[in-house]
Amino acid sequence: MKVIAVVFALLLSCTLATKEVAKKNKKSKLYVPQIECDIKAAKIINPEFIAKCPSGCQDTKYRVYGTDIYASFSSVCGAAIHSGIIDKAGGKILVQKVAGQSGYKGSYSNGIQSLSLPRWRESFIVSEGKPKKGVQYPSTLEYSSVKSPSAKGGTSLRREYLTTVAPLPGTKTVTSLPKPTVVTTESVSTVPKPTAVPTTISTTLSTKAMTVATAKPQHAMHKVRDIGSSHVHPAYSSVAAVASRQVQAVQGRTQNQAFRSTSSYASNRNIPRANAGIQRQEPIASFRKPASSPANLAVEADLRKSESSLFETGFSSKEDLIPKPLEPVSQGNPNCKVDLSFLIDGSWSIGKRRFQIQKQFLKDVAQALDVGIAGPLMGIIQYGDDPSTEFNLKTYLNSKDLKNAIEKILQKGGLSNVGKALSFVNKNFFDDSNGNRGGAPNVAIVMVDGWPTDKVEEASRLARESGINIFFVTIEGPDENEKQNVIEPNFVDKAVCRTNGYYSINVPSWFSLHKVVQPLVKRVCDSDRLACSKTCLNSADIGFVIDGSSSVGTSNFRTVLQFVANISKEFEISDTDTRIGAVQYTYEQRLEFSFDKHRTKQDVLNAIKRINYWSGGTSTGAAINYAFEQLFSKSKPNKRKIMILITDGRSYDDVRGPATAAHHNGVIAYSIGIAWAAQDELEAIATDPDRQHSFFVDEFDSLYRFVPRIIQNICTEFNSQPRN
Repeated sequence: MKVIAVVFALLLSCTLATKEVAKKNKKSKLYVPQIECDIKAAKIINPEFIAKCPSGCQDTKYRVYGTDIYASFSSVCGAAIHSGIIDKAGGKILVQKVAGQSGYKGSYSNGIQSLSLPRWRESFIVSEGKPKKGVQYPSTLEYSSVKSPSAKGGTSLRREYLTTVAPLPGTKTVTSLPKPTVVTTESVSTVPKPTAVPTTISTTLSTKAMTVATAKPQHAMHKVRDIGSSHVHPAYSSVAAVASRQVQAVQGRTQNQAFRSTSSYASNRNIPRANAGIQRQEPIASFRKPASSPANLAVEADLRKSESSLFETGFSSKEDLIPKPLEPVSQGNPNCKVDLSFLIDGSWSIGKRRFQIQKQFLKDVAQALDVGIAGPLMGIIQYGDDPSTEFNLKTYLNSKDLKNAIEKILQKGGLSNVGKALSFVNKNFFDDSNGNRGGAPNVAIVMVDGWPTDKVEEASRLARESGINIFFVTIEGPDENEKQNVIEPNFVDKAVCRTNGYYSINVPSWFSLHKVVQPLVKRVCDSDRLACSKTCLNSADIGFVIDGSSSVGTSNFRTVLQFVANISKEFEISDTDTRIGAVQYTYEQRLEFSFDKHRTKQDVLNAIKRINYWSGGTSTGAAINYAFEQLFSKSKPNKRKIMILITDGRSYDDVRGPATAAHHNGVIAYSIGIAWAAQDELEAIATDPDRQHSFFVDEFDSLYRFVPRIIQNICTEFNSQPRN
């Protein structure tokens, strides 16, 4: 009986202990505070928090600034909808404060149009409202300023807190501030007072850098549920929060122990841009406030008024977080989305006066283009003896900033080495790291005073083959007596994208240069006529005709498919660039996939892997006819039609008739023969000249050797087309 009693007691105690643990776990469950649609991130002091957004926050009155990273002046819930974290029904979100940015980009996403902002002192990012492991999130948010709630019976209660400012890290002076007085002010109406008014007790904290006096512990300094209006000025809300956290750390509190803030009106103008051109200086956020800053002047005035050694945080600002209304920032002309490089003449021959005229021309072009992230982007390279980048495509994202930067360009002098400048543009300028957008045509406009001092033909050819549309604006070209001094006669026709006059403008005098602003802008923005954007790698419909006869075998067939994939991956594949299709044949034919089936390179490569070996006879002539009907007859008019046929034996039917018909219909045919393929049939299938379009190997494993030659021949043929 005693044993049973002991066992029963143990079971009872375990049960009670389990209930206590469950009760504690239940109590420790995270309470997620709810915020309203109009709450801006700047209003919330917490550096990281989870909150719940209500429904209906997609209204346009809740402004959002930026994309992915948002200015803290944005509606938190509006930014969450814009980023796709929640929808209009609302939901939980995780918000993290980060440093201020320059150039917040506006965009339209999930029914919300975010706006652009040149710069802001603090940012935030939004993610799914899932707590991170080991991180404790506040159950009540701290606000920099809130409206006072009315007490029962109509009495309005207002509290003002005086808080010391913590000295900045790194300061040498250590001061001990006098103990502040915590003031409680009550405004009482005609109805009775509320039953309870909180009492306060002063507590003093001494640290290496400061001595802080504050109210007796409460959950947070500015919690909505505990106080009325805190009225902390935006300039000092972050400092007050830091002081509060210092006290809480000493008292053993763990919630909100770390705080990072970028809220400040101070700026540092000693940070240059990392590019080779004009160094534009940008403000950065800092805790330090200059002695002459408006915020400090306001504090000094407040100190004089209150005759106190401490500044009073009980004043309220009449300004919102933005002291002046923001000017709308243009997103750019969407009908002129080009990536534009101006090569300006900085040689000594141009002289200072004409160099100024050239800069004014650039500013006029920038204004006419309407530069912006959704339209044209513009960078400038100055050339003389050697070229150098003044600024790249992503440095300035609106015409106003761009014009200001152009005005600051200094003439570098030297010769007029245009060829060297074009090589520099081709190798360095149109790079992703410099702001090249990929989908926008690349345009280079070369300004030339007189004539170049080096050769331009070879550098221009390489640039054109890279897809760069080259325009020349020549001013005061050589007269008949001066032409003997020109190193490369007809240099413009050898350089530009086409020799039909569309890509070149000759201006007789620098003083009439302004007249060509609009004609030049109109040509640059007409993307349909920017012919050099089409290269050998992005302008073809390539159809593979693959022999699947029984003589090939399963293993060799996989080798053939790898060969097809190796060629395909060299091209820029999309619905508007190069497209790939495939046909497999034996006695019969099968369309593996058409030109419009797969729109990305990876999709094409995956489709090639999935082709199953068929096995059977060899009817190559019928396969050519089938490929033309199923693939090339449906090719786009502006695409080059390229057929690459791979076979390992002689055909059972005639190949000459079908091949000739395909040639007459604009199909460029390449034939690749392996092992027992007939040389005469390979030459009949191939487009003339045979040596450039017909290849033969003894073994399947040697196919890979022909990939570079086939690509080179396709590009050579493309680039040899007439440019007029």
